[in-house]
Amino acid sequence: MNSIQTSSKPASKKSSWRQAVAKYEHPDLRRSVWQAVNSFIPYLVLWYVTYRSLEMSSWLTLALSVLAAGFLTRIFIIFHDCGHGAFFRSQKANDIMGFITGVLTFTPYHGWRHEHAVHHATAGDLDRRGVGDIWTLTVKEYVALSPKGRLRYRLYRHPLVMFLVGPLFIFLIRQRVPSRTASKRERHSVYWANLAIFGILALMSVTIGIKAFVLVQLPIFVIASAVGVWLFYVQHQYEGVYWERREDWDYVSVALEGSSFYKLPKVLQWFTGNIGFHHVHHLSPRIPNYYLEKCHNENPMFQEVKSITLLASVESLTFRLWDEEQRKLVGFGHLKTLQDKQAVASQQ
Repeated sequence: MNSIQTSSKPASKKSSWRQAVAKYEHPDLRRSVWQAVNSFIPYLVLWYVTYRSLEMSSWLTLALSVLAAGFLTRIFIIFHDCGHGAFFRSQKANDIMGFITGVLTFTPYHGWRHEHAVHHATAGDLDRRGVGDIWTLTVKEYVALSPKGRLRYRLYRHPLVMFLVGPLFIFLIRQRVPSRTASKRERHSVYWANLAIFGILALMSVTIGIKAFVLVQLPIFVIASAVGVWLFYVQHQYEGVYWERREDWDYVSVALEGSSFYKLPKVLQWFTGNIGFHHVHHLSPRIPNYYLEKCHNENPMFQEVKSITLLASVESLTFRLWDEEQRKLVGFGHLKTLQDKQAVASQQ
């Protein structure tokens, strides 16, 4: 199987994980600046070229949108690192860069930062689901739902909703409004991000026109947001993933067994900022994205973590529920199998 399947044997090594990751947790200013340069400039240039292509060919526009979406994904990785305080040594510099990249990705920096921190603290914990994660029910929870509740869950887990409608709703609508529990700083983060985004819309409307802006930005955003949600999904929804009740939940186990090692082709690894080394990232979010691969390659404890290939990751689309008895993710078809077994058992 191309999935993470660590055994209990590495437990003796878990006590040394701090030493294994410590030396990679210090950002290199030159590398960070260079990553910003080779992400922002190509994105802005491609955005302009895509705009100019509207007069030539819709197919050319689409092709350029795909490439621009790759750089926007890379910009989001910078945003992600800033949220962890991992892109610069200065927190102020992280906050400034986080705001800028947040505006480009339509994501309020401080609000997202808090929600993502909760995700890191609760990933793989069956008793603390619901913040910054993919909605995942156990088999028993799903069976207990009303027909309306089951339909709602099935719609949510449908690929078209999860990777197309859902991301657009989250990035374009939900993140424009502060959550009810947001702190003052988080609310202000949403307001300032909205103001900057609306400022860009106003500028575009008086320069190139709002129609041209939408024709360029929307395809880029659709592709980039779908890729981003897919990456987030497959990082925690795959065969062999670790989920546990809180009393048995373990931080190191959820990093090494509950976060995937998504082995992508080198070009995709570059565009996604090495986020495929998600097991390393969850073990130490303070590691800049450009050191994740190095940390993985230089520490034996990570060599025991099996990878998920691009082809094998497609199987994750079939996973819908967590079966606590079998301790694995299953599809809706698993319910029919359970019903058949129960029917046979009742006849005996």
